[in-house]
Amino acid sequence: MTIVRIVLADPRTGGPPDGGAVNGRHLIVLADDTGHRAVPLWLPGLDFKLLWSLLDAASVPGTPRDAAQAGVVEETAARLLQAAGVAVTAVDIEPAAEDVPELRSDTAAARIGLATAAGAGQVTVSAGYGLKLAVAAGAPVRVADAVMDRLAVPVYGEDVHAPFLLPSAVRPPGDPGQRQSFEPRNMTFTDGLDRWELAGSFLDAGRPHWRDYSRAAADQSAILASAVPEPAGSAVLFQEIYADDYRGRTVTFRGQLRTAGQAGLHLAAGRPGYPPGEHLRDRGGSSLTGPGSSLTGPASGDWTWHEVTLPVPDDAGVIRFGISLAGPGRVELRNPELSTARPGTPE
Repeated sequence: MTIVRIVLADPRTGGPPDGGAVNGRHLIVLADDTGHRAVPLWLPGLDFKLLWSLLDAASVPGTPRDAAQAGVVEETAARLLQAAGVAVTAVDIEPAAEDVPELRSDTAAARIGLATAAGAGQVTVSAGYGLKLAVAAGAPVRVADAVMDRLAVPVYGEDVHAPFLLPSAVRPPGDPGQRQSFEPRNMTFTDGLDRWELAGSFLDAGRPHWRDYSRAAADQSAILASAVPEPAGSAVLFQEIYADDYRGRTVTFRGQLRTAGQAGLHLAAGRPGYPPGEHLRDRGGSSLTGPGSSLTGPASGDWTWHEVTLPVPDDAGVIRFGISLAGPGRVELRNPELSTARPGTPE
């Protein structure tokens, strides 16, 4: 077994690294400092935040570890185990199967080693719970040597995140979390793709597929295209705005498209921080123009108007609108418009 170090923060900034969040999952690096290699583990945002709080408290000697203040169940569990005379001896991060290509919340688990007066025991929990319990109990985190040999990559220096970060070609420009607005911006693409983000299910396929789709802006239009012959999943090029001014109203997104493949407009509303192609699709719609979609037809070099309409729920936090592409092909968007109508108003 290889003992690994949990690394969350970028050593240059002290905060989470740019490109370290992909489709709602955040990067946790398990670093083998002796072997100069590391393996990534992708966990949900809540696990990341709670783990960050525990590590931050553990890094300052003498800092009170108040479980009630931290809101971390795992710290309470560690205290209860200690009071009962049970020691956490190690936390082993294990893949769900031998052919798992990447460690994520749905492909990995944690096996917790316990020592009691009656003997040793083990219990299996989620990877996120296991890491937090390891920090709270001061137990080592380990990864099997065979798993490290298969999934780890060489790392040099303090920056162990670099090999695993979302490429800048895919990463949203700037910091969309800080630049979100209440109204659409850059709808004529005079500022390139500023305010527009690229996401989708292709990112869940792992690092080998992060460049399966490309985006660009030219001639006052946005372009989303496949970059390989058989891209994984689907991609969405979208803008996200706050839903405050749109709740309880009907929203219509329209624009001119020029397409080749299964592509169309995308419109969705829901909670912030969720992937547009997954958690929001049940509340959204698409004007897909390829086979098996709501609007079927051959690829065309002509610009054609399309639109999609959505009632915005009263509890929606954000609205996302843009273009989507599933599989090989290309879609171009120009003259996009987002409009609203009050309940009872004809479309």
